[in-house]
Amino acid sequence: MHEDVDESGWDVEPGDAIEPVVQAVGRLLRVCRESAGMRVSDLGELTGYGEDMIRKMESGQRIPRPEFLDRADQVLRAQGHLRAFMEDMRRARYPKKVRELHDMESRAVEMLLYSSHNIHGLLQAPEYMRALFEVRHPPLAEDVIEREIAGRMGRKAVFQRDPAPSISFVQEQVTLERPIGGKMVLRRQLEHVSEVAQLRNVCFQVMPTEREEHAGMSGDGRIHVLKFVDGSGIGRATSAFNGRPVESPRDLRVLESRYGMIRAQALTPRESLAFIEQALGRL
Repeated sequence: MHEDVDESGWDVEPGDAIEPVVQAVGRLLRVCRESAGMRVSDLGELTGYGEDMIRKMESGQRIPRPEFLDRADQVLRAQGHLRAFMEDMRRARYPKKVRELHDMESRAVEMLLYSSHNIHGLLQAPEYMRALFEVRHPPLAEDVIEREIAGRMGRKAVFQRDPAPSISFVQEQVTLERPIGGKMVLRRQLEHVSEVAQLRNVCFQVMPTEREEHAGMSGDGRIHVLKFVDGSGIGRATSAFNGRPVESPRDLRVLESRYGMIRAQALTPRESLAFIEQALGRL
């Protein structure tokens, strides 16, 4: 096996909705290999993957890496049948809860996002993501960290959508000052926030620590509201409705009202960008 091939990946979680798709891709891989007259060892030699790994992929126990499907399609002359599942397998590697959130965010036309404990996932730079997961306690396994980072990075596709959704962020000042991962990581994170904040469809605001009136004090964490093109929506706040997602217009109005007040009490977008620039100047 080639030494430079990274076989790290994840087994399929039993009962996961993605399991039938992974199993179908595994069966297709086996059919393509057998049609090409290759043994598992032959395919392993040509792709740089171990025989045990390939057998697990063929049996639907292991999620194939997109790059493996690309290479296997080429050596098996599968005419694009394996490549067609590259994006599905890329998303299959995300944690289940992240896939569900990714799907909702990909349909949203408006997003209202307030974070008080750490920088919102959609605003996080890769270095900050890793540092944030590495300070968890009890410590997370490395493969869990990699999977969480992959899922969070995948959600950033929302910024490339056309038409772009309207996204409003309100971020607590302390989250932009705490040096998770060290000052260099914080500098890169603030630079990233500045870049995202200047996108035409993004409104970024900072809630100053010194603010005497703060509607977020009635809660203890995040507010997340997504609105869809048909007028429906879904929202969640850690301190409202027992932390469960809500969809009724009445419950959504409660979250939107609280978010609207927080937004009104925060710095303006222009003042918020100036705050980021000043914070960068102090690092």
